[in-house]
Amino acid sequence: MKLAFMGTPDFSVPVLAEILAAGHDVVAVYSQPPRKAGRGMEEQPSPVHRFAEEHGIPVFTPVSLKGEAEQEAFASLDLDAAIVVAYGLLLPKPVLEAPRLGCLNLHASLLPRWRGAAPIQRAIMAGDRETGVMVMQMEEGLDTGPVLLAERVAIAPDDTAGALHDRLSHIGASLMVRALAALSRGGLQPTPQPEEGVTYAKKIEKAEARIDWSRPAKEVDCHIRGLTPFPGAFFEAGEGRNATRIKVLRAKPVPKSGKPGEVLSALDTIVVACGEGALEISELQRAGKSPMFARDFLRGFPLAAGEVLG
Repeated sequence: MKLAFMGTPDFSVPVLAEILAAGHDVVAVYSQPPRKAGRGMEEQPSPVHRFAEEHGIPVFTPVSLKGEAEQEAFASLDLDAAIVVAYGLLLPKPVLEAPRLGCLNLHASLLPRWRGAAPIQRAIMAGDRETGVMVMQMEEGLDTGPVLLAERVAIAPDDTAGALHDRLSHIGASLMVRALAALSRGGLQPTPQPEEGVTYAKKIEKAEARIDWSRPAKEVDCHIRGLTPFPGAFFEAGEGRNATRIKVLRAKPVPKSGKPGEVLSALDTIVVACGEGALEISELQRAGKSPMFARDFLRGFPLAAGEVLG
């Protein structure tokens, strides 16, 4: 099939790779414009942009698709379909209607739960026991289109957003290839999303990364795992200007109690009391430092039992 691929982050790359491996003709890739990053703040192309260039596919990076010129350029590609995976731009109606078979989107949740920007993180943060990937026919609403194919995926008790992201990306790549094969022979049956159970996965804000020790340990654990590796859930140790921000990378609930935020022990691991239960922290990271196991971290940054973390 003659396709355009529209995607931006790492999550999208395996999907594009699988589509190419399946023999489809990807004539154009659309991705977000390069962003300034790194110490030198030089413009960096997105992961999808880099992958497409390495495979000799023309890349387009419009700031918007609302203009008539951009819409005409897209229509001139004469596509069978467009595949959209975490692109980051809304597609106006003329773009949605340009491909002969429409636009297919891969979304990392069990729609209608977790429509929006951060479905993987929000599912873990909410304590969901399963999620999935779905291929849907796109329409003008935000992740509201009918579902074409789906696969459910269990969320393990120790899953981080990073680990689940990678797993769903590869499962989704296979699912999209299956969807395209069925689409080419007219074998897809759209299923409207149910009206009940709609939730929205709003973008992760850095301000919500601070750990709230007054919450139950199970909820704090979900919060940490949902924000690992980025932006990373953190606490502060010390007071005022001397306070140090520390990310928690790995922890688990334990049946101990104390004042919320109180360090109960700091030996091979760090046990911190929560509103209900406690959290045993085994891996941490200070700003500008590498991740460290708790016992190694404590050698350079000692914490004492009875200290209260912010």
